[in-house]
Amino acid sequence: MPLFAEIVPDTGARELRVVDRATERRFHALWLRERAPDPQTLDPRTGQRLIEAAALPLDLAIDSLDYDTTQLHVGFSDGHVTSYPVAELLPAPRETRTRWDATLAEIPETTFDEAVADDAALLAMLEALERFGVVKVRGVPLEDDGMLPLVARLGPLRHTNWGGVADVKSVVDAFDLTMTQRGLEPHTDNPYRDPIPGYIWLHCLSNADSGGDSTLADGFQAAARLHESDPDAFDVLTQTPTRFRYVDDDAHLESEGPLIELDARGDIFRVRFSNRTERIPALEPAVLARYYAARQQFFALITAPEMTLTPKLAPGEMLIMDNYRLLHGRTAFTLSEGVRHLRQGYVDRDTTASRRLTLARQRRQPTFEERAS
Repeated sequence: MPLFAEIVPDTGARELRVVDRATERRFHALWLRERAPDPQTLDPRTGQRLIEAAALPLDLAIDSLDYDTTQLHVGFSDGHVTSYPVAELLPAPRETRTRWDATLAEIPETTFDEAVADDAALLAMLEALERFGVVKVRGVPLEDDGMLPLVARLGPLRHTNWGGVADVKSVVDAFDLTMTQRGLEPHTDNPYRDPIPGYIWLHCLSNADSGGDSTLADGFQAAARLHESDPDAFDVLTQTPTRFRYVDDDAHLESEGPLIELDARGDIFRVRFSNRTERIPALEPAVLARYYAARQQFFALITAPEMTLTPKLAPGEMLIMDNYRLLHGRTAFTLSEGVRHLRQGYVDRDTTASRRLTLARQRRQPTFEERAS
C-alpha cells in the first residue's frame, strides 16, 4: 500500500494518521509540533529544543496536511509549518536481540589489537555485545591493567568500593566468596548499587588446572521461557520488588528492584539475581509464598545445563558481559600449582551505548536498533 496520511476526523484535528505499507501510526498534534525538525524548533548545531514544549497550547490542532513519498508537510494552528521525513516517523522495526541457550555454537569474539586500533572492529564488537550480551576478546596483554587501552576506547572505567580493576583470586583470609575456591551460583553483579554497573569486563591472567570454568546463562532467555511456561510466575517476578544489600567495613550499599524488570513497552529490560546479597523485605506471607515459588522456577531455568555455557578462559582472554542480562558464575576449582588470577572491571551502559551509536553514525552504518528484524 502506498503512503497515505490524513487528519483523523472527530479528534478536533489533533491527531494525524499515517500508513506506509504494513505500518500504521497515529500521532498527537502536540507530539508532532514539539518535534518539528526545523531550525525554529531545534538548534541546528546541538539538536536541542529551542521552544518550551510545556507552554504549547493544549488545544493545538493540525490546520493543513500535504505529503509525497518521503515527506509529510504539516501546518499547525499556532501558525508553524514544517516537514517530517516519513522514515523518521515510521522507522524500521527494531532488530530483536538474539536469545540463546547451551546450543549457541560459539561466543562472538574479537582480538584486542583489532578492537583497540580499528573502529570497524570495535563497532562489530559492540554490536555483537548488544545482540548477544557477551563477547570474548583474545590477546589481552597479560598485565594487571591490560584491559585499560580497550576500556579507554569507550569511556571511563567505573570505580567502586573495590577500586578500578580488581583482583578475582582465592586468598587465605577471604572477605568475599569470590575470593575462595568454591563454585559461584549464577548471578548478576552489584544489584545493591544505584546505578547497577552496566558491563562486566573479566580478564584472565592465569587459570586453575582443575575446574574454574565460567558459567554463563542468558537471563532474557530464561525470563522469556518462564513467561511461556508460567505467565503468573513471570508476573510475580516483574511486580515484586526485592532488596539487595552489601556491607563491609568500608561500604554500606542497598538498592531494590524486581528480579525481572520490564521497560515502558513491556519488553524484558533487566534481570537481577544475587543469592548472596538478596534481602527481601518481610512482605505478607501470601505474597512471599508466590514470590518464593516463582523465584525457584527462575533459578531452575538459569541453572539448567541446557541453558548454560561453560567456557574456560585461557590467559589473555577476556569476557565482556551485559550485567543487565547475563547471569555468570563459575565452577569450583583446585590448584596444584600457580594461582587462578582474573582481573575484573566495570564500564557503564551510557558510555558503551554512546560509543556504539556514534561509531555507527560516523561510519554511516545502520545501528542494531535501526536494522529490520
